[in-house]
Amino acid sequence: MKLVVATGNRHKLKEIREILKDFEVISAAEAGFFGEVEETGETFLDNALLKARAVSRATHLPALGDDSGLCVDGLGGAPAVYSARFSRMFAPADWTAEGDDDARNRAFLLYKMQGMADRSAHFCCTLALCFPDGRELTAEGRTFGRILTEERGEGGFGYDPLFFSDDLQKTFGEADEEEKNSVSHRGRALRRLKELL
Repeated sequence: MKLVVATGNRHKLKEIREILKDFEVISAAEAGFFGEVEETGETFLDNALLKARAVSRATHLPALGDDSGLCVDGLGGAPAVYSARFSRMFAPADWTAEGDDDARNRAFLLYKMQGMADRSAHFCCTLALCFPDGRELTAEGRTFGRILTEERGEGGFGYDPLFFSDDLQKTFGEADEEEKNSVSHRGRALRRLKELL
């Protein structure tokens, strides 16, 4: 079965390919889709469906939309659907940090959590698989842990070096790919989706 992944995020694409080894997983670009799907949804499911429906319609292939993010209890569940844009959207004008979006988001998260006692958090991943005939499957995965006060490890991406996994007893930044995929939110959602298929 050929699946188009409706993402431009190469890290997500790599993880999905690792876990869905039984499928021919191609990127949206490889399927000829170069458009941008605006993530205007209020939930992870909204955004996953927006992406999967648009790419499936355009390519006439089954398309997998993924929306995921970090939810921090002490921040009322934020940054959630704004995880990738956290610092760009919410940092005050006088706040500065160096680096790419991932580094700035981690720095802003630490800034927002200064002095916070409750550091519990979870990653959530919602997948939507949309077929050209209109059928849709959805699956969700979560993984729990807490946010450290400083980064640990060079691996992963996004908030991984700050997220201390309850399952692994180390950060996702310290974990190798196989360890992370075995307990990650995306790994759990993909395995659930495979069961549904």
